[in-house]
Amino acid sequence: MTIVNFTPWSALLGGILIGGGALLLLIVGGRIAGISGIVAGIGAQPDRGWRIAFVAGLVLVPFVLFGSGLAEAPSLVRFSAFKLALAGLLVGIGTRLGNGCTSGHGICGMGRFSLRSIVATLVFIAAGIATVTLLGLGG
Repeated sequence: MTIVNFTPWSALLGGILIGGGALLLLIVGGRIAGISGIVAGIGAQPDRGWRIAFVAGLVLVPFVLFGSGLAEAPSLVRFSAFKLALAGLLVGIGTRLGNGCTSGHGICGMGRFSLRSIVATLVFIAAGIATVTLLGLGG
């Protein structure tokens, strides 16, 4: 495997922004920035306003960044719509089975030294490595 665009400064900035946002939500709102929990609570929770704003930001900011040319993402045209839908479905199933997603466990849970989150994140990473290896997508 080769790294085509190694961008340590943008990766560092992104990590600081994600970690800072998660910390701010925890300190100010007393909430964990786990995306699956935030999305799941939109319909049932009385505090849905901040949840809708959070998810809207997750959806709209990439459109602004990619639309303005400030950010680039690899093209997904080589994958069929079926494979992309299947991948999304499997991620959703894994999120339910793991009682959370990579943002909740990997960022917030590990930051709190939660053993459950550390184990869940290791399983996420192992499953990703296995998937990429088995499907031959690592090259």
